[in-house]
Amino acid sequence: MNSFKTIGIIGGMGPLATYDLAEKILDNTVASCDQDNIPVIIDCNTRIADRTAAILHGGADPRPEMKKSAKRLEEAGADVLVMACNTAHYFYDSVCEDISVPVLHMPRLTAQLLLSKGVKKAGVLATDGTCQSGVYGDALEKEGIEPIYPSQEKQKIIMSLIYDYVKAGRMDFSDLDIDAVISEMKEKGAEILILGCTELPVAFGIIGDKGLPAVDPTDVLARAAVSFAGAPLKDVQQ
Repeated sequence: MNSFKTIGIIGGMGPLATYDLAEKILDNTVASCDQDNIPVIIDCNTRIADRTAAILHGGADPRPEMKKSAKRLEEAGADVLVMACNTAHYFYDSVCEDISVPVLHMPRLTAQLLLSKGVKKAGVLATDGTCQSGVYGDALEKEGIEPIYPSQEKQKIIMSLIYDYVKAGRMDFSDLDIDAVISEMKEKGAEILILGCTELPVAFGIIGDKGLPAVDPTDVLARAAVSFAGAPLKDVQQ
């Protein structure tokens, strides 16, 4: 029996992103048999209200259900929690209030990684809620990195990609001018893209390389969780 700590995933934000995170935890762990893997508990709580709607439009408060998920995971034996949603980190402090186990912070971990790579300007692709709440802006600026955001017109393309396509299960993105978004980010001086919504790595895995390096915060979080659990971490693929 292994002695790894148990990871708890506050999921349902959205369901596809939840299992993408779980898969990345698996993919980043060195394992040759079932018992070499980390115990993971998933609470795919689809009752959690939309985070962007709550932040920007007075929508239903997602915090009660997020806190319920955190408590359930702690009581089920999780030693560390992760959230499969970037925008949800706006409510990070509330999630941490009633539990005693740590919660890893995806935007801060991502900013720290970019700092280690010498990045000075990072393009943030994310929901309106993530962009306007400063979840990534604050984390990046704390590390001395300038956040670069799409124009209002290009942001609409990203929101459609997230909500009208990936969340809706539509994986043909030919109607969306993603190239225009990437070109704008380059023109503004972005050295790297942060795929700052957990649906975006799913989309870009299909879209492919668009000529600007990208970092997947979900993968950053997964690797941090594997390390926290005490399991051997796979080398980063070059």
